[in-house]
Amino acid sequence: MLKTLLSGDYPRSRILSLIVLVIGISLLFAPFLYPGTKSLDTAAKIAIFVVLVASYDLLLGYTGIVSFAHTMFFGIGAYGTALALSSMGPGFTAIILGTLAGAVVAAVFALAIGLFSLRVKAIFFAMVTLAIAGAFAVLMSQLSSITGGEDGLTYRIPRELTPAFRPTREKILGVAVTGRLFAYYLILFLSAFLFLVMLRIVNSPFGRTLQAVRDNGFRAEAIGYRAVWYRTAATVLSAVMAALAGSLLAIWLGYTGPATTLSMEIMVDILLMVVIGGMGTMYGAVIGATIFILAQTYLQDAMSVAAKATESLPLVPILVAPERWLLWLGVLFILSVYFFPTGIVGRLRGRSG
Repeated sequence: MLKTLLSGDYPRSRILSLIVLVIGISLLFAPFLYPGTKSLDTAAKIAIFVVLVASYDLLLGYTGIVSFAHTMFFGIGAYGTALALSSMGPGFTAIILGTLAGAVVAAVFALAIGLFSLRVKAIFFAMVTLAIAGAFAVLMSQLSSITGGEDGLTYRIPRELTPAFRPTREKILGVAVTGRLFAYYLILFLSAFLFLVMLRIVNSPFGRTLQAVRDNGFRAEAIGYRAVWYRTAATVLSAVMAALAGSLLAIWLGYTGPATTLSMEIMVDILLMVVIGGMGTMYGAVIGATIFILAQTYLQDAMSVAAKATESLPLVPILVAPERWLLWLGVLFILSVYFFPTGIVGRLRGRSG
């Protein structure tokens, strides 16, 4: 059963298996283990970004394509759901139609980009995607009558997914049963399903062909594989998964705007998560997204505590001041790349081998 669920792709490291298991259990029981709005938001964001980062790893790690348009697909999915909820009202039909529309539009955009751009060299493709993503972000900001512009869209989600919905007054392990709890588990289980689908894809004959194209495109062409078609298919699959992740974020936040889905800062974050976790390893998305989002959310709080604890020492409180959290986040990234050049998953698997 487990072999089928994981597509035969085990962590292949006891330490890695333990880390993945701890992350999975923590996310599954997050509302009960870590009560509070901030903790639940963090757990939901980790689940969503695992899908988003894994979808980018499908492109970068397994196919060798460097793209800067991934947040565009993420935003298309989010705006598709947001526009449907805004126009049709807070219903599950609007969510389904908006999600499907976003995925289809993302697939069409990705197909066009792939067919017209993947024939050029890698660096030029990266520049093309950067230009397209920038133009799309500007377009979304300027179409204020439709997208809300820089202010974005705020909309209502189904009442069954809001804190106002309370089917029972009874509590489970001290936690109130509300629509917000249902929304979290909807996000979590859909994210897990999408992750397992991608794990199946990369361990299929199609996924192995992608790796062959990545390693030596000329050799793959020589034995009969159309490299450009496989790269295009990977681009479309990656875009659809990113769009679905965007829809999950739109459902969870009840808000969609350029800053939450289309910014270059998010694109850089995705790239960092892939590198930290390990390229070409789906489990790297789980590790990278968890570490990065936890650091992004709680590092400033931890530094505030450290600054108070060391206030009697010279210079130290200045170095660990909370406003310098981005500096230390950068240091952590540099250290992770130095000590884990193949990513955390690659290092742990190499050590076990």
